[in-house]
Amino acid sequence: MKKIILPLVMLIAIMFACNDDGTSYEEQLAIDIEKIQDYLTDNGLTAQSTASGLHYIIGQEGTGIKPTISSVVEVEYTGKLLSGEIFDSGTLQYPLWRLIEGWQEGIPLFGVGGHGKLLIPSGLGYGSEETGEIPANSVLIFDIELISVSN
Repeated sequence: MKKIILPLVMLIAIMFACNDDGTSYEEQLAIDIEKIQDYLTDNGLTAQSTASGLHYIIGQEGTGIKPTISSVVEVEYTGKLLSGEIFDSGTLQYPLWRLIEGWQEGIPLFGVGGHGKLLIPSGLGYGSEETGEIPANSVLIFDIELISVSN
């Protein structure tokens, strides 16, 4: 019995550690960061980054309250792929903890009235899952403005 369980556990761990194409999370992150850096260079932009791979450009920090993970945020946004294709835009008001990880990490960098750009590696977005018009393993670019925050 022990001879069967260990290989089974290892197989399950490998399945969950890799994307559908066999790429590990770390390998995909490295690919995404290279794509983000190429995008920044090609567009003459300079961004800061976090340990998770999120890149951000603060156009205006804002003067109001900065949200926490438990805040409800109202954000005006445009979401694009690296190609420049817009996949979504509008205004949303939602609890921050219910949004993609890239927003959970990036939106608190802004105060109310702040705006800028978030460049989100796929693992902080929709990962290896195709979502609507967004292909699997897509880097996401969001131009955002934080309209309001309520706790």
